[in-house]
Amino acid sequence: MGLSLETIVLWVVPVVFAITLHEAAHGYVARHFGDPTAEALGRITLNPLRHIDPIGTVLVPAMLYLTAGPQFVFGWAKPVPVNFGNLRHPKRDMLWVAAAGPFANFAMAFLWMLALRLAIGDDAVTSEGLARMAQIGVSVNLVLMALNLLPIPPLDGGRIAVSLLPSRAALAWARLEPFGFIIIVVLMFTPLLGALIRPIRDAGALLLRAVVGL
Repeated sequence: MGLSLETIVLWVVPVVFAITLHEAAHGYVARHFGDPTAEALGRITLNPLRHIDPIGTVLVPAMLYLTAGPQFVFGWAKPVPVNFGNLRHPKRDMLWVAAAGPFANFAMAFLWMLALRLAIGDDAVTSEGLARMAQIGVSVNLVLMALNLLPIPPLDGGRIAVSLLPSRAALAWARLEPFGFIIIVVLMFTPLLGALIRPIRDAGALLLRAVVGL
């Protein structure tokens, strides 16, 4: 499965926006709840150059496309720095800061689904290229949302779990964070990661199709 210029063009826009808006959403919500760290570093922005990580935004998505196929393409940007100690209610507000990223991806998947409906219609907006890009946009955002909702620190789902668990259990769960990236990398080389992501992705797609009418 090769990466033609056409394929690259169709994937770049959805992938870059999915990752960029995900990170910017964390910074925006953190500022709302009292932490100005991301804003001070210029990370609450839609400029993708402020968020792109050469490995997570470019290399990993390309490798996953070539090896696993387009259905499980995902990546990451440079994490937006959040000082949870600055939040007005750190443990409670952590939930909203963490949930902002997956929610942003779901919102973008909704917008791409609307674009897909327009692109496959019978009016002047109909476009095969737009339809393909919209399909990619829906898929990438739902996979990124599902991946980040896994309750593995430092993924967003891990931070949501820490926010919701009782203090003692939350502290124990938070101690997994130094090993979280290793766990995710190991899962990437097994069928288990796809098995964990697929139900969340499919539920999101089913809901969006019902709302948009596709």
